[in-house]
Amino acid sequence: MTSPTPQTTPAADPTVAGPGRTLVIDSATEACSVALFEGETLLGGEFRVLGRGHAEALVPMIGALPERGKAQRIVVALGPGSFTGVRVGLAAARALALAWGAQIEGYSTLALVAAMARGEGASGPVAVAMTGGHGEWFTQGFDASGTPLGELASLKPADAAATITAAYVAGNQAEALIALRGNGEAMALLPDARAFGLLPAAALTDHVRPLYGRAPDARLPGGLLPGEATPGQS
Repeated sequence: MTSPTPQTTPAADPTVAGPGRTLVIDSATEACSVALFEGETLLGGEFRVLGRGHAEALVPMIGALPERGKAQRIVVALGPGSFTGVRVGLAAARALALAWGAQIEGYSTLALVAAMARGEGASGPVAVAMTGGHGEWFTQGFDASGTPLGELASLKPADAAATITAAYVAGNQAEALIALRGNGEAMALLPDARAFGLLPAAALTDHVRPLYGRAPDARLPGGLLPGEATPGQS
């Protein structure tokens, strides 16, 4: 599994970079990463493949950044990925945004993986295939500008191989999908916060809620999904 060389300037236009400092948190998958940017310049960051233990690792990783990662804007991965990892990242982002009075935004992990693939040379459309739940894969296609070509889906591997036609497939299940399909180029990537500058601005949202990709197996009292607001709350 590869991760990108940290980017100090974005490859997309328009970009997600803005004035002031931005803290990026990505703990939605088996990888856990953080990055601090000053405008478009990467000041510091860290990428680890953990599998588990994101809750224990994330805060120390942020604390090791310059000035303990303090920023005017916090951007966090919304998923899809691990239910626990998604919630860990969101909880940290919300707590820090409250403490620092910072703006908070989110992005799809699949959009970041597609942007990383373009940054590593993929031309034309890129499909992303990442580990989902119950043996399924999270999949979505993106055009050359990073615009989604369809809705996020959770598919069985055979169905993903039968329906995904993009020549480039990125993600931690890219090699498996290409092997099933028998053609195309696999780019084995995990989302890395240090590659945040590669995202197009349109990939960001201020609707900071979990993007699960499929319904969690468990629900909270009242039928709510984890991360959803209770009735009467925003």
